[in-house]
Amino acid sequence: MSGDDSGNSAMDESRDESGETLPSEDHKTSPVSPSHVVSQSYELIKLSPFEERVQRIFIGPEGLRPLWRFVLYVLLYRGLRFCLRILIYYSSPNLGELRLQALAYVGLAVAAIAAALVMGRIENRPFGSYGLPLRHAFGKLFWLGSLWGFVSLTLLLLALRGASAFDFGLLALHGARALKFAVFWAILFLIVGFHEEFLTRGYTQFTLTQVLGFWPSAALLSVVFGLLHLENPGESRAGILGAILIGFFFCLTLRRTGNLWFAIGFHYSWDWGESYFYSVPDSGGMVPGHLLHSSLHGPNWLTGGTVGPEGSVFLFVLLFLLWVVFDRVYPAVKYPAAESPPQTT
Repeated sequence: MSGDDSGNSAMDESRDESGETLPSEDHKTSPVSPSHVVSQSYELIKLSPFEERVQRIFIGPEGLRPLWRFVLYVLLYRGLRFCLRILIYYSSPNLGELRLQALAYVGLAVAAIAAALVMGRIENRPFGSYGLPLRHAFGKLFWLGSLWGFVSLTLLLLALRGASAFDFGLLALHGARALKFAVFWAILFLIVGFHEEFLTRGYTQFTLTQVLGFWPSAALLSVVFGLLHLENPGESRAGILGAILIGFFFCLTLRRTGNLWFAIGFHYSWDWGESYFYSVPDSGGMVPGHLLHSSLHGPNWLTGGTVGPEGSVFLFVLLFLLWVVFDRVYPAVKYPAAESPPQTT
């Protein structure tokens, strides 16, 4: 076979059955290396030095830094609170004062807990990490806290009675009406306890502890707890200081029991006993439907004045004794569980 024939044969072999010319090996595209693709993609998303510095401000080894999580929680809570307030205002304009008050406190508690649920999804943490484990709901610690709260208030009022600054008076309610208001205020103050304890010692305490440590966070949030009482009519500087120190005692109960159930029980029974059962001013206000015609009389430093027993000098003595006794009864540190095992200091 001649050279021309060989060339024609080669060209014929390079055609497919339809007569179209197939690309030769020399014209085929070289495959792209996967590592080259990854390298190009990385270059596209690589942060500049300035962007890296900004990212380090907000993002740490475990994701969003605790301080920004705290800020985000507060913003979520305030946003939900605003929305619920608008909803209540426009959907329930004809409710009575007491029902409106109850609905408002339910909304506040829902806002505080819902914001924490959102943050739990972001952080991939169970809700119980923030001080309210459901397995302990209304268990032994709650009822012990309720007993401590009511007995402590009773001792405070007995001390005022011994100083001739308090009289129990006669019954203001009887029969079914007394029972109805007892249940109503018990439910309302339980909701108040949930809201105030979780807002100031739940998610917020857990998160700030990672930034400041437990006791600095407790001191800061106790001040916030006290300042929240400025919204109450009839408050005084002594009453605000008393609220701050009560909040700090609640932080001790959280530290030593590992959760908020004792504090919620104490908070609930103290408020119920003060407002309904013993019928004295609570943080500057009297509630309708209280049980007794009790009265306080004497100098403001002794009786608390418009604030009630929470502004009395006897309260500070009581809180000191409560701290000492609780420290002896519950010596081991149990909170936060993830920070360290139980200690004795």
